[in-house]
Amino acid sequence: MIRLEQVTKIFGCRPAVDALDLHVPTGEIYGLLGHNGAGKSTAIGMMLGQVWPTAGRIKIRGRDVFADRWGALGRVGAIFESPAFYDYLSGYRNLEIFASYTAPTPRKRLLEILDWVGLSGREKSKVRTYSHGMRARLALAQTLLPDPELLILDEPSDGLDPEGIHEMRRTILRLHCELKVTILLSSHFLNEVEQTCTRIAVLKQGRKVFEGGMRQIRRRDRWLRVRTSDFKAAVGGLTEAGLAAAGTGEGMIVLADGVGPEAVARFLVERGMPVYELSPAEQTLENFYLALMDAAQNQPSG
Repeated sequence: MIRLEQVTKIFGCRPAVDALDLHVPTGEIYGLLGHNGAGKSTAIGMMLGQVWPTAGRIKIRGRDVFADRWGALGRVGAIFESPAFYDYLSGYRNLEIFASYTAPTPRKRLLEILDWVGLSGREKSKVRTYSHGMRARLALAQTLLPDPELLILDEPSDGLDPEGIHEMRRTILRLHCELKVTILLSSHFLNEVEQTCTRIAVLKQGRKVFEGGMRQIRRRDRWLRVRTSDFKAAVGGLTEAGLAAAGTGEGMIVLADGVGPEAVARFLVERGMPVYELSPAEQTLENFYLALMDAAQNQPSG
C-alpha cells in the first residue's frame, strides 16, 4: 500500500529523513515511532505530497506520489498537523464543505460517517461547542470522506485525555476491522501503538533502526529480567562479552542470539555480582523501544 525507496529529505545541511526504506502492506495497522525530531512528520508530509523529497521514490497504492498525485492519493484520508475547522459552523456543515473540495457527497454518506466516529446527535452543533475529543473525532470523520483504502494518521490522539485516547483507539480498530482500510499511525503513545498496531517501524535521527511485527517484539525467548547489585555494570559486561544485545532502565536485557539465562548467571557469579532474579519476560513495546534507542545511541555514527 505504501512503499518508500531510499527517501531522503535535507533541510539546509541536516537530513531530516535519511535513505528511508519503508513498506506498509495492505491490511496492516502500521505504527511509525520515534522521538520528536526523528523524521516521522517529515516522512508523512512526503507521503502526502506536501513535502518534496531530496531523493528517493514514494509510491502509494502502486502510484508515484509526485508523478501521479491523484492516482496515488485519490483514496487516501489523512490527519496531518493540526486539523482546522470553521468553529461557527456545525460539524455536518464542515464535512459538507470539505467534501465539496473534491466531490459532492450525499447527505446519507455524511451522516453515516458522523455515526462511524461517534458524533451522531451532535452533527448540528457548532464546532466551537465541541470538546477536544469531539474535534479529534471530526478530524477522523474528514479522513473518511474519500471512501479511503488508506488512512494516514499523524498523532491522532495528541492532546486527548485518557478517555478520549481510549475512544480514539476503539474507533481506529473498528474502522480497520469493518471498513478493511490500511492504516499508517504515527504516535508517541507507546501503549496505544502496542494495543493497536500489527507492525511498526522506529526512526531515530531520520534513519530506520527497526521494522517488524508486534509478535517479533513480544518474543519471550530473548528477554530476561535481571536483578543484581549494579544493573548498569552488569549490562556493560554482558554486552562486552557478547551475551546481551542491549539493556533497559527497567531491569531487562535482550539476550544475544543463541544465549540462554544460564550463561548470564554464570557470567555474573564469576564476576562476584549477586543474582537476585533471572526470569524470562514478555517484552513490552516501551521496554523494547527504550532498549532500541539505547542500542542506536551507542552505535558509531556514519
